[in-house]
Amino acid sequence: MLDLPLIWALILAIGVMLYVILDGFDLGVGTLTSRARSDEERNMMTATVEPVWDGNETWLIIGGGGLFAAFPTAYAILMPAFYLPVLMMLAALIFRGVAFEFRHKAVRPLTRRFWNGAFFGGSLAAALSQGLMLGAFVQGVAVEDGAFAGGPFDWLTPFSLLVAVSVAVGYVLLGACWLYLKTEGPLQERARGWARLSLVVLAACFFAVSLATLSVNEQVVLRWGFSMTHIDPGTLLPLLPVPLAGMVLVGLLWRMLSRSPADRSGGDWWPYLLAVGIFLSGYLGLAISLLPFIVPYQVTIHEAAARDNALGFMLVGAVIMLPVILAYTAYVYRLFWGKVQPGDGYHD
Repeated sequence: MLDLPLIWALILAIGVMLYVILDGFDLGVGTLTSRARSDEERNMMTATVEPVWDGNETWLIIGGGGLFAAFPTAYAILMPAFYLPVLMMLAALIFRGVAFEFRHKAVRPLTRRFWNGAFFGGSLAAALSQGLMLGAFVQGVAVEDGAFAGGPFDWLTPFSLLVAVSVAVGYVLLGACWLYLKTEGPLQERARGWARLSLVVLAACFFAVSLATLSVNEQVVLRWGFSMTHIDPGTLLPLLPVPLAGMVLVGLLWRMLSRSPADRSGGDWWPYLLAVGIFLSGYLGLAISLLPFIVPYQVTIHEAAARDNALGFMLVGAVIMLPVILAYTAYVYRLFWGKVQPGDGYHD
């Protein structure tokens, strides 16, 4: 018999990861627009995400809607815990979307600067909001009698702030690698510099978050068999390839970004793939730390799941629609594949 709660947990995990990989790079590009030297350079940067940015957010809807439908108990606990950062994220995404369109309509320099700043601010605020929610999620929420029992600002802690900065820097890395893939000439070289800098900062953030996570809950320590005072080789060694893979990918990405122009022919897509691999290693490490909990350290996947008949009914729709969405996404990326050129982008 199928383990429907586990299947839906995997669907949600894949949906969230696709959102991070895809919308992460366009939030990163939006953040990097603040470093553009001219309107033409900024337009080239936004042109790299213009055909796909709104479609990327589809996966956020699938993640939120899937949590509500498949794990209603978890949804009922987590939403009250994260009302404020969720509202901040949605407001930032809406404002960012408005700014994306209005910045092309602005005639006066002051108005154009306002909407350019709004696009940058909305991108950065959305990334930070998602990081705050992730940090608070990993830290755990207060639950009593199957309901959220904490305060409205429980999500705002030093640990969640550290995770928020890490997520924002990670998105900048994805965005810089995407610009490296999609542009040429001076902008590509500047994107390479942004990627190198963000990679160094991200590596430091990941190390700090990994150590801090060990102090969040003793169940994380037991899962990994590692703490500041004790190591359980039998538990740690089978899991060690995950963080080691992340470190290897960081080294490979640094080496790739350090190559001279003469040695970089034909491999512009490698930095983005390696950056995605770094995120995947971190995501897998997070899954190892938290499973089988969907509300960390309180409620498991099976305890929070809807009834099997509901999960089975929804699974039929998911089996039909998810391949369609994936095929359409692949088609759009294939259709708009290639380098952007000066003058590409939005036209009236």
